[in-house]
Amino acid sequence: MTRCIHRAAALCLVLLAALLVNAFRVQVLQAEDLTASPANRRPVIARYDEPRGDIVVGSQRITGSKDTRQQLRYERTYLDGPLYAPVTGYASQTYGTTLLERAEDGVLAGTDPLLAPLPFWNDFTRSERPGGKVLTTIRAPLQQAAYRGLHGRRGAVAALEPSTGRILALVSSPSYDPGVLSGNSTEVTDAWQRLNRAPTRPMLNRAIRQTYPPGSAFKIVTATAALETGVVKDPGAPTDTPDPYVIPGTVTALPNPVPGCRKASLVYAIRWSCNTVMANLGVKVGLAGMRKAASGFGFNDGGLMIPSRVAPSTFDRKMSVDQLALSSIGQFDTAATPLQMAMVAAAVANGGELSYPYLVERTTTRDGDTVREAHRRFYRRAMSPVTAQLMQRLMVEAAEHGTGRRALIKGVTVGGKTGTAQHGVDNSGTPYAWFIAWAQARGASRPAVAVAVVVEDPAAAGGDISGGGDAAPIARAVMVEALKGAKP
Repeated sequence: MTRCIHRAAALCLVLLAALLVNAFRVQVLQAEDLTASPANRRPVIARYDEPRGDIVVGSQRITGSKDTRQQLRYERTYLDGPLYAPVTGYASQTYGTTLLERAEDGVLAGTDPLLAPLPFWNDFTRSERPGGKVLTTIRAPLQQAAYRGLHGRRGAVAALEPSTGRILALVSSPSYDPGVLSGNSTEVTDAWQRLNRAPTRPMLNRAIRQTYPPGSAFKIVTATAALETGVVKDPGAPTDTPDPYVIPGTVTALPNPVPGCRKASLVYAIRWSCNTVMANLGVKVGLAGMRKAASGFGFNDGGLMIPSRVAPSTFDRKMSVDQLALSSIGQFDTAATPLQMAMVAAAVANGGELSYPYLVERTTTRDGDTVREAHRRFYRRAMSPVTAQLMQRLMVEAAEHGTGRRALIKGVTVGGKTGTAQHGVDNSGTPYAWFIAWAQARGASRPAVAVAVVVEDPAAAGGDISGGGDAAPIARAVMVEALKGAKP
């Protein structure tokens, strides 16, 4: 009898050990795989069991959460969704997250370890923390001015504070309401299909994810390269550029938008956007010098994050001399995001030093305690301070006496550069209208804002009508709002 009891006890011990080993295997060794399994609904249910933290512009929440009383309880809501979609992105129970909703998901969903009161607190307690807040650098009046200015036309606006890199406005048009993608109903699926089929591509973030040929706006980079390399020593002196200017290695004569470009100075060439002069200067600088200058402004950086990923702007590393001539006037394969071109203007405005652009001022707990805080970071040295002063003068000349006059603001120093970018097969597409600029109030110690505007479908094609007529007034409206809240 005693022997049977011992055998039964031993069997129970073996079974208990096997149970403990299996529990260890499931809860420790296989925990991550089981948690990530598509068949496991618990993480998804837990994710939407609490309201998501909010994204904030100024003191205004631009997101919220709606209690649906369903299994996936809370759905994301958006205030002025189309206005802020290029900033927030969407948080969808069906399609995941994008932009800030994705980059700051840990804070917004409450899973970031820094939200816990003590290190490893969440690992020990397995408790759910309420989502935190993401406070952006966006200023609502600038965002609204840019959105109104585009008025539904295809295009984008990016505005920066040159001295710090704060992104003050980020607009893409046409836009969409991220709220229609929040849930998991058939209406959400229908909205997704409708938005993705739309020929105007409203879900494309044109401000940071779309690159365009920058056209004549890129001539600021070429002028910087010419001055930095010593190809041009006196911006007011005549150059040796003929007119007509035949692109090297070809029989094609490069046209100019205005007369008077023969042997024109750099000042005149920037003021009136002489293609011949700038192409000639780019060839004289050479590929290495042009590539270095473009890199100094941020071109060819595939790792730029704001914290959302930014599509890299490109200036080819290998080119023939004829391709270099065209690239030097922002054509051929040269391509830039609106944010990149705002960075070009910001570097000029900030004495040649480019600050790293950023979109999040700080993140906090739901109660307002700071989790992370952004600080100004050095990014690139685009040019020397001496060259920057000369470039500021060239951009002011272009705004006050050249093609950028529609961006002028009374009592304010404005530097600008228009651009008309050809594209399509044999340049058959309607040219894109560009304008980049910066503004500094009289008596202020530094410029308040740098801005870039691109309009894909300008009211009229060609020259000053598109760059100066379509894009410059939008830039002016944004700069006016920036100056209202600028510090002296």
